[in-house]
Order: sequence, then structure tokens, then C-alpha cells
Amino acid sequence: MADMPRDHALAAGEGSVSQRLIAGAVAGLVGGVLFGLMMGIMGMLPMVAGLAGSNSGVVGFIVHMIISAIIGAGFGAVFGTRAVTMSQGALWGAVYGFIWWILGPLLIMPTLMGMGPQLGMAFAPPMLMSLIGHLVYGVATGVAYPAVLQRVR
Repeated sequence: MADMPRDHALAAGEGSVSQRLIAGAVAGLVGGVLFGLMMGIMGMLPMVAGLAGSNSGVVGFIVHMIISAIIGAGFGAVFGTRAVTMSQGALWGAVYGFIWWILGPLLIMPTLMGMGPQLGMAFAPPMLMSLIGHLVYGVATGVAYPAVLQRVR
């Protein structure tokens, strides 16, 4: 891409760092809505609200959406130059969702809630449902990302 005109490089998905961060955050909100609906159906939003000292499903959804935007921005930073088509976005989004399944519900969230890492619970049914949710989030974020990036530019 070094010898391509700047417009062609952007068309190939390069974008500036700020464009990738913004596109990732917006795409993360798309994935977050889908995952948030799944979490609401499974009754998991009050647990997420616990991160903010609440047990309200509405607060849990708001916290979840903030996290979704932040993690989506991370997707744009890490995989933004690779997720230039919907199919590439789906692939890298699935990888990203899997990574965040390990980081989020197995490491970060239980540690913040005083339970410590929960890696031994990875194959428990609730964690497998969480894996599905994280994969849905990642794929939806990755698929939305190229379209959002085009609009951000």
C-alpha cells in the first residue's frame, strides 16, 4: 500500500487511527445491541449492572453499551486494517469476540467483582452461552465495521 495513492489506501481499509477508533466504537454499538438483547433475555444485565453498584437491568444495559463502544474502538484499532470487507470483518470479529470472552467474563469481570478469575468455569453452560453472545457481538461488530468506516471517512 506504500506506493498507492492515499485514496486507494483508504479504500483498502487503512483509514486513520481516529477513523478506525470511531468506526470501531459505532460498530461496537451495533454488536452491543444484539448482545445486549441476548443478555436481557438470559437475565444477565443485572449482573453487569453490578459493575456500577446496581442491580437494575436498565443500568446493566447502559454499562454494557458503554463497554461495547470501548471494546468496539479496540476492534478498530487492532483489526481495522484487516476487516476491510464484511467477510473479513466477520472472521476477525469472531476472533475478537472469542478473545473478549476470555478477558471479560472469565478474567476481568469476576476479578472486579471480587471472585477472581473463573477460567475453570469456561465450559459451564452459562459461560458457553456467554461465548455465543461474545461471538455474536464480535461478528456483528466486524460485519458492521467496513460500512461504518466508509461513512466515517
